[in-house]
Amino acid sequence: LGIVRFPYYQHSLPTAALFTLAYLFIFLLCLTGNALVCVIVLRNRHMRTVTNIFILNLAVSDLLIGIFCIPTTLVDNLITGWPFSNTICKLSGLVQGTSVCASVFTLVAIAVDRFRCIVYPFKPKLTLFVAKVSIGAIWVLALTIMFPSVLMLTVEQEKGHVMVHSDNSTYPLYSCYETWPDPEMRKVYTTVLFLHVYVIPLALIMLMYGRIGAKLYATAILASAEQPDVRTSQRKIRVIKMLIVVALLFMLSWLPLWTLMLLTDYARPDEDNLELLTSYIFPLSHWLAFSNSSVNPIIYGYFNENFKRGFQAVCQHQACCWGRKKTRFSIKRPRAGSPLNTAVSSHPLSLGSRTNRIFTESDLTGCVCLELEHRRVSMDTKGSSAEGGNSGMSIKREIHFEEIDKVSSAGGKIYNAWEH
Repeated sequence: LGIVRFPYYQHSLPTAALFTLAYLFIFLLCLTGNALVCVIVLRNRHMRTVTNIFILNLAVSDLLIGIFCIPTTLVDNLITGWPFSNTICKLSGLVQGTSVCASVFTLVAIAVDRFRCIVYPFKPKLTLFVAKVSIGAIWVLALTIMFPSVLMLTVEQEKGHVMVHSDNSTYPLYSCYETWPDPEMRKVYTTVLFLHVYVIPLALIMLMYGRIGAKLYATAILASAEQPDVRTSQRKIRVIKMLIVVALLFMLSWLPLWTLMLLTDYARPDEDNLELLTSYIFPLSHWLAFSNSSVNPIIYGYFNENFKRGFQAVCQHQACCWGRKKTRFSIKRPRAGSPLNTAVSSHPLSLGSRTNRIFTESDLTGCVCLELEHRRVSMDTKGSSAEGGNSGMSIKREIHFEEIDKVSSAGGKIYNAWEH
């Protein structure tokens, strides 16, 4: 009678189980990592710097991706058609698109903050108020970009198509998709999204991280030539590698999904190829794109000295609470100088620790000291061949640098500006 029948489940049991395990893995990784980042920043006032506020916003947007995008996409890839209501169709599209846009724009904001801090350390520093306003602007911009998609999203019944369950019972087939008046409008909108959510952010991130890497590399070379420090050089090389990993992971994670969306809008594949794309290629591309939200806490959290100590503090706190519940004895505060007290005071959640000042000072201190290190090495190299008045000027500038170092870190060595 001209009715097209589709199976209720798109995949066999082994394939569906494989997809479920893969999505469950990134779901748990995304929730655990981003939740830890949120807890560490919110519980510790000294962690509430400009960069960490942006990282907190990134964790929140990635949490929304994990909660709303991953389960909905998995169900949509396992079951034929749309099993939910029209309201959920619109809300799901709004939350998913807004979260993805906010996550990408926050990555750009982090790159801008680090770029200003390291490449131009003497320019006015971003304040917490400016950072919060920027975060608000990020969400407003994300909502604005995704608003046309929400207007066009609707649930409609596919005429002439039914779903066949395992017991041979049939159900009407519903789909949640964008109903544009003209297919050309959908092409234009997809192109605009591709440019503003992928191409332009990727170009900005790579450009700024390239400049940051060049600045750190130049500083490391000058410092090692004047006064070799293996630990400092290795740390800066690690930062440069991390920047490369950030840009590459972002590019590779989202490139397959954007390629498929552009392909379906412009190439219009036939029914057989479209079924292959929707059954296997799209689920894999979605998984790869969502995995970027799962690895962001690892890149921006676990590779950062502040967050490392924060994670250690959370683990120690949980172990301590578990030990108290198990033994039901009160634990006295460790005496000064004991190994336990030393371990606790070394993480950023401990207040009043002199050692901890290295990790809790403002971003501006680290940026200024990085620039002073670069200038001191350059001036010392030039001053080695100078005579008379030039030598006196070099000595005065060196004294000025030493005074700034005493004020900024109380004689301690400041970590790389990226790690603040």
